[in-house]
Formats: sequence, structure tokens, C-alpha cells
Amino acid sequence: MLYFGSFNPIHRGHIALAEYVLDQGLCDEVALIVSPQSPYKEAGELAPELDRFEMAEIACRASKHPGRIKPSVVEFLLPKPSYTIDTLRYLQENFGSEMAFSVLMGGDQIAGLKGWKEYEKVLEYPIYVYPRRGQATGGFEGRITVLDGAPLQEFAATDVRERITRGEDVSTMLDPGVLDYIRKKGLWSPATRIAALTARITERPGDVELLLERGKLHYRMGEWGPALNDFNAVLRIDAAHVEARQFAQMVQEILEFRYKDIYNP
Repeated sequence: MLYFGSFNPIHRGHIALAEYVLDQGLCDEVALIVSPQSPYKEAGELAPELDRFEMAEIACRASKHPGRIKPSVVEFLLPKPSYTIDTLRYLQENFGSEMAFSVLMGGDQIAGLKGWKEYEKVLEYPIYVYPRRGQATGGFEGRITVLDGAPLQEFAATDVRERITRGEDVSTMLDPGVLDYIRKKGLWSPATRIAALTARITERPGDVELLLERGKLHYRMGEWGPALNDFNAVLRIDAAHVEARQFAQMVQEILEFRYKDIYNP
């Protein structure tokens, strides 16, 4: 069974789902098809493809079925951009005599399936769909199999990244080995994100949203001077920006409290 995704990063929900389809006897092996670097996503959001692959390897080895759940680099080797049907054709042509393929996808992907390249050809393969919490799974009745008993993912990779950037605990979301890898590499850390934002601000110095995001990251890290500089930069562009003014005032209050001798000689 081919489980396509960016796995940015791979988390416990991904592995729980792979374990579920194996436990249900729906396949003999699960291959996590790690998608390559997208030119449409900034580096701060999408980790380098080899980092995502290595994290997937770590998580797969720690699963209940380490010999039957493995990541694949197949899409790294194929022409870009990657389309599911092209990957399926490549696998069928090169390994179809040895194995049969099925596809595992999220319920949210079904809604946009008609926009996929040659989606009718994709539907010629067995398609297993896992529901997303709070989202209806419908369409293509009789042509897909909805896994109603599959473990619902309580969070998405986006939630993991955002919590890492905020410096919050993600130990319940990630395998310990994956978490250790992220820490060693500094993936999605506030400092890494600030560096990426700084590069973008150099190209677009008047972008209010970029300045505000960088200022808020500096604020979370207790870097009051750089934070205040960014909030003031926003206010110079948009004097009525409520959020930037609120943050600037909070920074000033912190500085006045911490450095009373400077502000009150």
C-alpha cells in the first residue's frame, strides 16, 4: 500500500495509520512515499527532502512492524513535479510483475481528486481512504474504500511544526528518535524560522505580515529589541495596525519594568 505525503514531519498519527492497515490485513507492506521538495513551499515550512526521509526511516523502525513499514525515495528520482499517476506507472512498469499496489489517502484529498492528473487512471487502483476528524468523507462511492475504523489523527503536521516554532512540547506527537533528530537539526525552530523570514524580508522589506511574524518570534524568544524594531517597522507602514501596536506596547512595558533605572533615572 502506497501512502503518499510530505511527512513534514512524520508523526505518531502517520505511523498509527500504517500499523492499522497492516493489522487489518489490507496489505503486506506499507511504503511511505515521501514527496520531494516543492518549489511552491518556502524552506522554512517544508524541511529538506532527505531530512524528511531520514525522520520517516526513524519512525518506521520504531513502529510495530519495522520490516513492513518503510519510506521510499521513488519520487525524488522521478521528473518534477510529482504526480501520483506517474509514480504509479513507474512502480507498475518496474515492479508490477512482483507485487500489486493500492493507495492510502486522506478524506480531504477525495474532494479534490477530480483535479488530479488522470484521476480516472488513479481510481483503477484500490483506494483506501482514512477519515479526517471533523471532515466528511464522500464521493466516488463504490470506487473507494473508506476506513471507518481507522485511528483518527488528533493533529496534523502543521500543528507539530507550529508547536515546535513556539517552543512547546511535542513529545506526545512524535517518536522520540524523530524529536531528537529535529532538535539536532534545528528544524522549524524559532531561530531557523527567523533566518528564513529575514531572507524574505530582505527581498520584500515592506511586507507587513513577514515583519509581524518575525517580531512575534523575537518576542517569544525574549529578544525585546529586535521584536520592538519589527513592530515599529510595521507601524511605520501601517500606523493603524492593531496587533503590532499591542505587541509594541507590551514590549515597552517589559522594558520599563526590567530596566527601571534607564527609564526612571
